[in-house]
Amino acid sequence: MAQERSRRVFLSTSAALSAVALTGVPAGAEQLGDRGPGGSLPPQRPDADLRAILREIDEHRVEAIVRRLAAFGTRHTLSSQTDPVRGIGAARDWILAEMRKSAEKSGGRMTVESQSYVQPPAPPRIPVATTITNVVATLRGSSTPERVYVVSGHYDSRCSDPLDATKDAPGADDDASGVAVAMELARVLATRRPAATIVFAAVAGEEQGLFGARHLATLFKAAGTNVQAMFTNDIVGSSRADDGTRDPRTIRLFAEGVPTSETPAQAEIRRAVGGENDSPSRQLARFVRSVAENDATGMSVRVIYRRDRYLRGGDHIPFLEQGYPAARFTEPHEDYAHQHQDVRVENGKQFGDLPEFCDFPFIARVARVNAATMWSLATAPGTPEDVRVRTNQLTNDTDLVWRRGTDPDLAGYEVVWRQTTEAEWTHSIGVGDRTEAKVDLSKDNVFFGVRAVGKNGHRSPVAFPTPLS
Repeated sequence: MAQERSRRVFLSTSAALSAVALTGVPAGAEQLGDRGPGGSLPPQRPDADLRAILREIDEHRVEAIVRRLAAFGTRHTLSSQTDPVRGIGAARDWILAEMRKSAEKSGGRMTVESQSYVQPPAPPRIPVATTITNVVATLRGSSTPERVYVVSGHYDSRCSDPLDATKDAPGADDDASGVAVAMELARVLATRRPAATIVFAAVAGEEQGLFGARHLATLFKAAGTNVQAMFTNDIVGSSRADDGTRDPRTIRLFAEGVPTSETPAQAEIRRAVGGENDSPSRQLARFVRSVAENDATGMSVRVIYRRDRYLRGGDHIPFLEQGYPAARFTEPHEDYAHQHQDVRVENGKQFGDLPEFCDFPFIARVARVNAATMWSLATAPGTPEDVRVRTNQLTNDTDLVWRRGTDPDLAGYEVVWRQTTEAEWTHSIGVGDRTEAKVDLSKDNVFFGVRAVGKNGHRSPVAFPTPLS
């Protein structure tokens, strides 16, 4: 690396002038880090608008949602859909009514729908044809509505027997807590005008096989929807571990490496150039940490390099199957006495997923992490597309090209890079409003990416390049 330490980024005069606004570095005098060109990557600090949003998230409203959902007795997917006070149908109708109350404050920008289909028998957990209904609130973007971001929780629940649809299954942590996050975000953001579209979903059928989320993801794919990120909040209700210890300021974020939807051709490229740690979902995880770990959320995001918990799965997986970037938020340590358990007392120990085992201030902080993420995504330009590395000649520099985005608030782009042994991007180089850049640093030795920068200074997630011959 000694030779590379003395190198600079080659930019045209116009690009160098554009770089001033993006990086604050004078034209022709790009910073030279101790390991190569570019400046460091500070986190994106919350602006006044985001801080106001985070202050509006109300832990008492979050608690009220969790307690109300638990009070339906059971929300099992196979439970009654017509009983007005008990079962999944009553819960569905209440969520729908609450989402519509939030939409009333949006000036028509938020619409709410009850999205139903009949799931044919799917043994072992759907023994008979069953109607599955998602409640979906959509806040249409003001300038790039075709760009979509999804946040969800699942409102169905279960007890010890996954086919028992009558026994109490309050499902406070799993997953009234995640539904409360999505509903509280819908309430707070309904009065705002994000550039892109945000979807708030309460889905059903998760405990029986991810059916509601799979239906939602399939509908998006069939419609050609540009879902640039999806987050599920599943089991985000408690900071207490099974041994009694607490970790109230950490949330886990599960993000896959090798993409679930990877084709054989894509796998061949990945094996040739690396990138096992650079899937779109991993870029999302890095983005979350950059915008949501701060004093305004009061939280640390612990990224787990797995698609989900060991041999387990959640509602982000159907989105991954469709090729959409997606990840899962889950509390730092699970207490299995309070999920998927009959409500009972054994040897003086209370079992069951009851509200008294939830930490409502913690759920509110998780909601703030989600709000910081969704708002930052929806007010930044979209993730760059068609980012490539030219490979038609053997050289010791790197030529990057990409397609210019159509966002009206697009100011330009940054090239980012890191050593191959680093988990996070470490350097950024402002290149202005252009669609190519030459970096005098070997593509063989480091990883590169490109991110868009808005006129408001908000950055997009990074796009990882593929070879262009």
